[in-house]
Amino acid sequence: MSLSELILGRLSWEAIPIHEPILVATFAAVALGGAALLGLLAKMRLWGPLWRDWICSIDHKKIGIMYVVLGIVMLLRGFADAIMMRLHQAVAFGANEGFLPPHHYDQIFTAHGVIMIFFVAMPLVTGFMNYVVPLQIGARDVAFPFLNNFSFWMTAGGAALVMVSLFVGEFARTGWLAYPPLSGLLQSPDVGVDYYLWSLQVAGVGTTLSGINLIATILKMRAPGMKLMKMPVFTWTSLCTNVLIVATFPILAATLALLTADRYLGTNFFTNDLGGNPMLYVNLIWIWGHPEVYILVLPVFGIFSEVVSTFSGKRLFGYASMVYATCVIAILSYLVWLHHFFTMGSGPSVNSFFGITTMIISIPTGAKIFNWLFTMYRGRIRFEVPMLWTVGFMVTFVIGGMTGVMLAVPAADFVLHNSLFLVAHFHNVIIGGVVFGLFAGINYWFPKAFGYKLDDFWGRVSFWFWLVGFWVAFTPLYVLGLMGVTRRMSHFDDPSLQIWFQIAAVGAVLVAIGIAAFLVQLVVSFLRRKELRDATGDAWDGRTLEWSTASPPPDYNFAFTPVVHDTDAWHDMKRRGAQRPTAGFKPIHMPKNTGAGFVIAMLATAWGFTLIWHMWLLAGLSFAAMVIAAIVHTFNYDRDFHIPAEDVTRSEDDRTRALAAA
Repeated sequence: MSLSELILGRLSWEAIPIHEPILVATFAAVALGGAALLGLLAKMRLWGPLWRDWICSIDHKKIGIMYVVLGIVMLLRGFADAIMMRLHQAVAFGANEGFLPPHHYDQIFTAHGVIMIFFVAMPLVTGFMNYVVPLQIGARDVAFPFLNNFSFWMTAGGAALVMVSLFVGEFARTGWLAYPPLSGLLQSPDVGVDYYLWSLQVAGVGTTLSGINLIATILKMRAPGMKLMKMPVFTWTSLCTNVLIVATFPILAATLALLTADRYLGTNFFTNDLGGNPMLYVNLIWIWGHPEVYILVLPVFGIFSEVVSTFSGKRLFGYASMVYATCVIAILSYLVWLHHFFTMGSGPSVNSFFGITTMIISIPTGAKIFNWLFTMYRGRIRFEVPMLWTVGFMVTFVIGGMTGVMLAVPAADFVLHNSLFLVAHFHNVIIGGVVFGLFAGINYWFPKAFGYKLDDFWGRVSFWFWLVGFWVAFTPLYVLGLMGVTRRMSHFDDPSLQIWFQIAAVGAVLVAIGIAAFLVQLVVSFLRRKELRDATGDAWDGRTLEWSTASPPPDYNFAFTPVVHDTDAWHDMKRRGAQRPTAGFKPIHMPKNTGAGFVIAMLATAWGFTLIWHMWLLAGLSFAAMVIAAIVHTFNYDRDFHIPAEDVTRSEDDRTRALAAA
C-alpha cells in the first residue's frame, strides 16, 4: 500500500458528484449561504461570543437550544428530500422516468428516513428534555454538565457526516434501517453504507451519554419535597424515555458494529452463508427500533400534558394514571418489535403473541388521550398556538393509532406490510404525534427561553398549513396502499395511479408552506421582540416550576432551591402566597465553560470520516488525537467559578422590577 493510499484511502476526485446537477446546485447554494453567514458573523464580531457562550457552554439551557436549532436545520434538509421524492413520483409514470435517477432516488429516501429520525426528532426531543427538566425539578444544571456539552457535539458530528455524504461520495441506498444482505459489502461496495454506519455510531454515543446524564439528573437532583409522584408529567416521560435510550441504544451500537465487522473485517454475522443470518440483524435492529418510536413520542406526550393543563386552566386529570400509563408503554415497547416482520415466516404462535401485545400497548396510549380530554372538559380553554397543535395532534394521532391496530392483525399486515398504507401509518403517528408535539413545545416554551412570545398570526398559519398539508399528502397513500401499491418505488407504469401521487405532491407543497411560515414566525418575532416582550408578561402562566424563574432564566436557574409541596409546584406556590426573597443571597458555585467537548467530538467525527474512506494513517492520527484530548481534559481541574452574592442580588432585583413593570 502506497503512502498516498494510506493518507487518502479511497477518496479521489471521482467522489465529487459533479455529474449530478441537483447536487452541484445544492452544493453551490450551501457554499454561498455558508460564506455569507461566516462573513456576517465576522462583520458583527460574533465569533468570540459564539465560541465562549455557546460552543463551549455547559449550561443545559443553551445546550438545549442548540439541540433544537440542530433539529430545525436538519428538518430543512430532511424535508427537502421528502418533497423531491413526492414531486418525482408525481411525474415518474410510463415513459417519463422523472428527474431523479434511480440510484439518486434510493439515496434520498434513505437519507430522508435517517435524518428525520436520528437528526430531527431525536435532537428536538433531547433539546426539550435538556432545557426543561432541570428547571422543572429545581436543579441548577444537569448532573454532568461537561458530558452534556460533549453529547451534543457528538450528535452534531453525526449529522455533519450525513451532510458531507451529499457532496463527497454518496449515501446508502438501502432504506433507513440498512437491512443486509443489501447493506453488505457485495451488494453495497461503495461508501454509502459506511457513511450510514459511522454517522449513527458517532451520534449514538452522544445520545446514550445524554440518556445517562438525564437519568442521573432526575433521580438525584430533584428539589426538596419533590418525590417521584410529585414530578411534573414531562419529567416523568423524560425519565422513561431516557431509560429506554440507555437500554436500547447500546443494542443499536452493537448491531451496527457487527455489520461494520462484516464490511471491514470480512466476518459473516449477517450473511447467508458461513453460519451468518440476515434475520439476526432484523431482530436486533427492531429490538432497538420499536422502543425508538416511544423514545420519540413519550416526551411529546409530556409536552401535551403541560400544554393541555396550562391552556385549560386546570390541574391535569388523572396524574397517577398518566404516570402509570407512561411506565406501561415503556415496558410494553420491548414486547412488540416483531410486528415489523410478521411477513418473514416466524409462525402463527409468535405472530399471535406480538399481534396481541401490539394491541395491548394502544390501551395506555388511549388512556392518555382520555385524560387530556377530561382535563379540557369544563376547563377555560384558550386556543393559543400550542393548544392548536395539541388539538390537531389528538385527531391526527388517534386515526394513525387506529391504522396501527389494523396492522397489528398479522393477516392484515400480510396484505399491507409492503404497501404505501404502512408508509402513511408511520407518518401519521410520527408527524401527527411527534412533529406536532415538538411545534407545540417550541411555541409553549419559547417565551421561557427568550423572554418573548412567538408571533401568533404566523404560528396559526404554520399550524393550518401543516395540518391540511399532512392530510392531503398522506390520505392518498392510504388509498394507494389499499390498492396494493408497493413502497420504495421511484417509477410506476400504471397511469391511473398518477392522480393520487399528484395530490400527495400538493400536500407536500402545503407542508412546505407551513415550514416556511414557521421560519417567518421566528424572523418576525425576532424583529418584533421588544413589542412582544412587553406584551408577554408572565408568558403562559404555566403550572410547573420552570415558570417560577425569570424569562430567560439566569445561568444559575434558582437563587434559592425551591421546596415543593405539590405536583403543580408553581401553581401551588402562588396559591400559598409565596413571596420572592429579597435578602440572604449567597455566592453560587457553577461549572466553567470548556471547549474540550467540542474538540473531542470533532476529532471523533474526523475519525469516522477517515474510516469511511479507509484513510488508515489519518484514522490512526485522529484516534490518537481524540484520546490525548480526552486525557488532557481529565487533568483540567480548573472548571468552576463563583457568582458573587452581590451579582445574584442585583440579578434578582432587576427581575423583581421587570415583573412589577409587566
